[in-house]
Amino acid sequence: MAKRILFVCLGNICRSPTAEGVVRALAKAEGLTLELDSCGTGGWHAGEPPHPPAVAAARARGYDLSPLRARQVTRDDFTRFDRIYAMDRANLRDLQALRPEGGVEPELFLRHAPQHGDAVPDPWYTGEYDRTLDMIEEAARGLIAELRAEGG
Repeated sequence: MAKRILFVCLGNICRSPTAEGVVRALAKAEGLTLELDSCGTGGWHAGEPPHPPAVAAARARGYDLSPLRARQVTRDDFTRFDRIYAMDRANLRDLQALRPEGGVEPELFLRHAPQHGDAVPDPWYTGEYDRTLDMIEEAARGLIAELRAEGG
C-alpha cells in the first residue's frame, strides 16, 4: 500500500506545493509509489495554482507544479494521510490545534534536513524561491531515503 503524505504551509501556493512536486519527482525516479498532496492552514488561495515565481523556480529544476491547486487543510486529512509535514512551527501549531484525537501527529518537514533548522522560509515574503527550493530538495531527499530504508 502506498504511503500517503501531506505537505502543509500557510497558503498552499509556495512551500507545500513545491514540496509535493519535488517529492513526487524524486519518488518517481526512485520507483516509489506514494500518494501525495499539499494544502494550507489558511484558505485564502483555495482553488488557485501555485504562485508564478514558485512555479518558475521549480520548472527551472525540472519540477512541474502547474497541475496543483491550493486547498485548506481539513480534520479528515489527519485520518487520510500517514504523514503530515508542516513547513514551519506556526504551521505545526495550527495543525496540532486542528488535529482530532487519534489523527496522525504532524511534524516538521525539515526534520529530514536538520542542518537548515526547523523552518522553510516563506518565499512569498522573502522572495528567495531558489533558497527555499534548495531546502525543500534536501529535506525531500532525506524523506525519500527514510522511506527507502523502511522498505518503500
